[in-house]
Amino acid sequence: MSRTTEPVQHAARAGDAPASPEEPLNKSLIAKWSLWSWGNATVSAVMTTFVFGTYLTSPVFDPAVLPEGASPGDRGAQYLAVATASAGAVVALTAPVIGQRTDKAGRRRLWLTLNTVMVIAMVALCFFVRPEEGYLLLGVTLMALMGIFDEFANLNYNAMITDISDHQRMGRVSGIGWGAGYMGGIVLLLLVYVGMIEGDWLGVGSDDAVNIRAVALVAAAWHLVFALPLLLTRIKTADKHDVEEKVSVAESYRRLFRVIGGLWREDRNTLWFLLSSAIYRDGLSAVFVWGAVLGVHVYRIEDANIPFTEMAGSVLLFGVAGNVVAALGAFVGGWFDDRLGPRRVIAFSLGSLLGIAVLLWIFVEPREVGPVSLSPVGAFWLFGLLLCVFVGPAQASSRAFLGRLAPPARAGELFGLYATAGRGFSFLTPALIGLLIFIFGGQVMAIVGITIVLTLGLTILLVKVRDPSGPAKMHDHSAAH
Repeated sequence: MSRTTEPVQHAARAGDAPASPEEPLNKSLIAKWSLWSWGNATVSAVMTTFVFGTYLTSPVFDPAVLPEGASPGDRGAQYLAVATASAGAVVALTAPVIGQRTDKAGRRRLWLTLNTVMVIAMVALCFFVRPEEGYLLLGVTLMALMGIFDEFANLNYNAMITDISDHQRMGRVSGIGWGAGYMGGIVLLLLVYVGMIEGDWLGVGSDDAVNIRAVALVAAAWHLVFALPLLLTRIKTADKHDVEEKVSVAESYRRLFRVIGGLWREDRNTLWFLLSSAIYRDGLSAVFVWGAVLGVHVYRIEDANIPFTEMAGSVLLFGVAGNVVAALGAFVGGWFDDRLGPRRVIAFSLGSLLGIAVLLWIFVEPREVGPVSLSPVGAFWLFGLLLCVFVGPAQASSRAFLGRLAPPARAGELFGLYATAGRGFSFLTPALIGLLIFIFGGQVMAIVGITIVLTLGLTILLVKVRDPSGPAKMHDHSAAH
């Protein structure tokens, strides 16, 4: 064990987190921690998935004359894909080292604050992305920067779970936080839908897509308001006097490789979990990313020919409903996590997702089941929402699993590895879906691609991973120490 372990454990026990399961959890601190997630729904629900990402991939950014063979919106989709991939590469290369250096400085809250402010700034600046060809590059650049800073913010946010909960109750705490994020998405999507898509509460109209652009300002304010309670609260983590001395960036990378080597030699369960979760989390992300695409273009819940600024809003309503059931799933899953262990919750959730995906595939055409006739639209609402039920528990229990493995002083480093592993495999589902569509044709092949990825992640989880029995053995193996 490295010589930082004992001082760190002492510091963690001296703070707000309970030292043992017999002590009550700090409900006020957990509420503030969960409110940050409530506000952070701005990024996933509004900016990435249901509003601004869809805006950037709409035909308003197409050139005056489309290239031969191109479809409306292709240009925006290509630009956004490249920007997202570039942002992912930056995160993959830097996240574990940033987490490591944050741990050693004992400034988890400071870096959460700085990165949260940068996320809010990038979101607000999206207001200036007008619906013209020349603004597309600005739009995707802001989205990429938003994604980078959001990953860094979540790295520190997730690591805080070791500061506010003991290992025995980490499942419910993670479920509460994740559920709060979904609930925040529900309220914000409803606000955007009723007040800015269907209505015009701000009196700005839809000319020059100003109603869509103004969503960015509302989303930025939303994130700021709900992030402040946590950002203004002092949370006891590893004290700066108890951590190791500062080292160079190069030495940080050397220590990273030593940690990975140490996990391979002494704690392969952690390493296998990082690999398994990286794969299945990519599939889980694809459920939401491709959900809107499948809903519009395959199951026809929305008229794909209606301009984005005039949409009736069925996709947004599905997003609201999906967040409702995902939140409920996360809350309930957290309860089962503490009683059955995170591995069982994750495995059951992934298995359920696979079964529901098969049903979605079957009902891509109208079918009769006994006396009941089910249309593709009805099937999408029914089985699509069932998918969302099990996405929440899988995500929340994955964070709780890693939280149980994380020594408090090195939680940022381990969650950095978690982020890097996820980014390292973030190409898998999109690449497989693209290949399947190229070979077989039809966007419905996205269901097959997601199913394959989830199956691979579940297989590794069941064969190689066991529930954590204590903190991971993250030895530094440094000759200098």
